[in-house]
Amino acid sequence: MAEAGAAPPEEEHTGGPDDEREPDYRFTLANERTFLAWLRTSLSLLAAGVAIVQLVPAFTIPGARAVTGGLLASLAVVAAASGVLRWRSVETAIRRDRPLPAQRIPWVLAAGLVVLALFGLVLIVLRGAT
Repeated sequence: MAEAGAAPPEEEHTGGPDDEREPDYRFTLANERTFLAWLRTSLSLLAAGVAIVQLVPAFTIPGARAVTGGLLASLAVVAAASGVLRWRSVETAIRRDRPLPAQRIPWVLAAGLVVLALFGLVLIVLRGAT
């Protein structure tokens, strides 16, 4: 007879689609740390967007601050929402002893940051040309 709170023996593991087990707490905590990193990234993007709109002097292109700040805020929303969805899907995979899900959102965030960096480069060149 198994002790109270002990994991069931392997032969009791049915492997069904809804069959979940309590994972090693280290995996759960690592998943939580990753989720918190997604939230920190989101907060950083949002802070950068607010700083661009509120603190940076006007760019040579009218409305460029608002567009840049809006894009950064949009990326912040994507990062926060993706972090929650990723945390949940990884937690489910761990509990069901399945492979971790593929992750595409970092490509979206990287592409958004590349677009913003190129836009920033254009703004710097235009400022130097005036």
